[in-house]
This record gives sequence, structure tokens and C-alpha cells, in this order.
Amino acid sequence: MTAETVACYCRVSTENQIENYSIDEQKERLEAFCKARGWAKPTMFVDPGFSGGSLDRPSLRNMIEQVRAGRFSVVCVYKLDRLSRSQKDTLYLIEDVFNKYGVSFVSVCENFDTSTPFGKAMVGILSVFAQLEKDQITERFTMGRIGRAKNGLFHGGGNVPTGYDYVDSRLVVNEYKAEQVREVFRLFLQGQSVHSIQRIMSEKYGGWSSHTLVYNVLKNSLYIGKVKFSGQEYDGEHEPIISPETFYETQRLLSERSDGRTELQKNPFRAGFMLSGLVFCGNCGAKYHGNHGCYKCYSRAKTDKKYIIDPDCKNPNIPIGELDDFVRDEIARAAVDPSAVLSQNPASPAKDIRSALTARLADVKEQSDRLITLYQEAGIPLESVTGRLRELEAERDRLEAQLAGTPHIFIDRRREWAELLQHRERLDSPDVSEQRGYVSSIVRRVVVMPDRSVKVEWRI
Repeated sequence: MTAETVACYCRVSTENQIENYSIDEQKERLEAFCKARGWAKPTMFVDPGFSGGSLDRPSLRNMIEQVRAGRFSVVCVYKLDRLSRSQKDTLYLIEDVFNKYGVSFVSVCENFDTSTPFGKAMVGILSVFAQLEKDQITERFTMGRIGRAKNGLFHGGGNVPTGYDYVDSRLVVNEYKAEQVREVFRLFLQGQSVHSIQRIMSEKYGGWSSHTLVYNVLKNSLYIGKVKFSGQEYDGEHEPIISPETFYETQRLLSERSDGRTELQKNPFRAGFMLSGLVFCGNCGAKYHGNHGCYKCYSRAKTDKKYIIDPDCKNPNIPIGELDDFVRDEIARAAVDPSAVLSQNPASPAKDIRSALTARLADVKEQSDRLITLYQEAGIPLESVTGRLRELEAERDRLEAQLAGTPHIFIDRRREWAELLQHRERLDSPDVSEQRGYVSSIVRRVVVMPDRSVKVEWRI
């Protein structure tokens, strides 16, 4: 038997498996096994970091192609579940690939091979138990995720939501990324489309590679402290990044289009009136909507049951033109002396952005080091890590430039608000959406009181 006739396959997925069945340990034992059988040194196929629940693994596919090409007469694994945890996939590989091309399958731990009748029977039995174990793990995993969600904990797995780090099984705000999330919502409420937000964020920060990412951020209630699993929503334990007001106003604007997400992505912002979605009842707290020449409390008008808070509310209707003009005048007065408004609205505690940038830079460097270590020690092909290393290098350069003093990365919100006041010409736009976008960038709410007085709450 020549060196090319034996193929050994190794795989790890989770950290727990790495501890028990590391790639190096699997290789060492497989080589010792082949030597004891009198076989020449085998060809190794390695898939580090891949689940056994799927056949979509690069080295496994490569090995299958070479088996079909007639290069091997034996395929050897350290343990059956290293090949697959799926009964269906295991039997497919043995019967439709290995046996079909005259290749014996050998498992070291289970001490059998398919060249014998006993080995063939044992493979069928063991693959049943491998499938059972996989199903039990899936069931326990699902129950655990439901339990975590009910306790307000993020379920983990997959990608960590933008704006957070996943530390000790909990979400922790990453201020560098959280500021980007806030900016996405702010840009949207200022009237920017999803496509334009994606372009702005990508140019400014990098990493915002698609409008789908922007859309998913805008739709994710995780940012107001919620967690979801299996269609259910629970109160989360993590710190929110944005206010419920901002989130629900965003959802209202996203849902205004009736022709679906494709059009929404092209122009996800439409308003019927300048103050659409901004006017609230000072009596019951319900929203006002424009109808028949007036802004009317939903509770009083009863035009949409889901927006009714107090069916007995009698808060007054306000003519649309009258309320629009009042808000225009308030904006004009604020523009003359922004400091007077700012003095009545204390600044929020300042975020330590420099510390956030430094922490993110350290994280980027750590990720780069881990990838290099994985390439060197686990045998991952260089082309598999090169692309990600380039992305990390580009982000590192941006972070270092920001830490060196790039002034416009984070703008003081109060200064930004004062600067927006100087662009009141947008109120003269013939496009109501343009007017609405401008007003919402500086006004958080307009509250109509029972005595017909009006309070403007600024977005500072």
C-alpha cells in the first residue's frame, strides 16, 4: 500500500471539542494507527472550526473528490463523529461515496472498518447513536436558548449584534460601535435612505458592507433592551443603546410604505405632513395624526384601535397649519439664540470615546493575532484568512488615525443640533418629507396640552 492510498480526515468545531480532540492529537493518533497497520504516511485532510452537522466543509469536499478520482483505498478517522454527526450524511458517505469507489472506511476509536461485515453493521448502529446525540444536543440547546431569553439574556451564537461585545455570556455595550448604531438611527430620522446610510457609514467607518445590515439594525428591538427567540420578545438585561421613542418612530416610518421592503430600501421615508409622527397628546400620551385639516389625538379620533390609549380622551384638535407655523416659529427663535435652549437642557454625561477607540483597536489587534495563530497551528489555508486580515488591517489604520486626532469622527450632539438650526431653508422645501426630515432632526416631540398650549421637546 503506497503513501497515496490512505486518507485521514480530522475535524474540530467547538472549543470543548478542541480540548478533547485537537487537530494535532487526531493527526498524531491517526499517523500512529497507520504506522501500526504497516501503511505509509497518510494524506491528511483537516477542517478546523466546522460543525459535523453538515457536509459543507472544504477539506471534506476535497477528500471526496480525490476518493472519486481513485486516489485512495482507505479513509481513516479518529472517531466516527469526526466524519459526521448526521446519520443520513454518515451513511451517504460510506455507501454512496466510499463503498461505491471501493474505499474502506476505518474508525480508530470504534475499532472497525467497512471491509468486514461486522464493521458495516457497526457503522449503521453507531451512526444512529450519533444522530440521536445530535438531536439531543439540539433539543437541549433550544431549551437553553428559550430559558436565556426568558431571563433577559441574549441567546448567543452567530454574530454578536453591532454595538455590543459578548462577554461572559452577556451583551456589553461597545461604545465605539454603539455610537455607529446611534448614528444610523439618527441619519434615518433625518430623512436619509437606507442606501445612503450604508454608503455614509461605510465611507466613515468601514465594515457597513450592505444596506441589509443597516435595515436589520433599524428593525432590531435589541437596541431598546429587548431579546427575541422563536418569535417571542422578552425584556433584556443588557443596556439599551437607543431610546424607545427613537426606535418606535423608526418602525412607524419604516412601515409607512405599503409596497414592501424593496421600495422601502429605495426610499424608506415618507411623511404626509410636516409633523407626522412627532405630535403627542399631553393628556393620554397617544400620538396625533393629520386628518381633515387637523392634527387629532388617536384616542379621541378612534380611527385606529391599536393607537388608542384612553378612549375617553378629550384633548383638543389643532389645525395643521396652526401647529406647523407654531413649530416653525419655535425653530426660528431657537436659531436666534441656541444657547438659551441648550442652557435649559443639560448635557448628557460625556462618553469616553477615546477609551472606546483604544479598546476597539486592542480588540482588532487581538483578532489579527488569533487568525495568524490559527493559520500557523491549525493548518488553515492562508487564503482562508487573508481577506479577513486585510479587513482588520484597514480598520486598525482607521482607528489609529482617529486616535491621532481626526476631529470629525464624533461630533458633539449639542453642537450638531445648534448647527442644524442654521439650515432652516429645508422648511421651505416643496417636499413634505424633506420638511419632516429636517424637523425630526432637531425636534423630538411636540406635545399638545389639554389647554391647547404646545410644548416643543428638542432632540438634544
